[in-house]
Amino acid sequence: MELRATLFWDTDISKIDFKKNKKYVIERILDFGNQEEIQWMHKEYSQDDVKDTLINSRVLGSRSKNFWEHYYNIN
Repeated sequence: MELRATLFWDTDISKIDFKKNKKYVIERILDFGNQEEIQWMHKEYSQDDVKDTLINSRVLGSRSKNFWEHYYNIN
């Protein structure tokens, strides 16, 4: 699957290393991703990677962070 370039409006998507920059990619998908991109994220990254990013992120919007904390049952 190809992710939308609009998720990464501030960088050239062809230069993103999806393993090396997984925190950046996960943050963008959690904040702005559609259903297909969220499904892709769950296939590409472990639940621990997603939770760790969610807990430690300083850039996620408060609404997105709140939603995903409830989704993953993080207090």
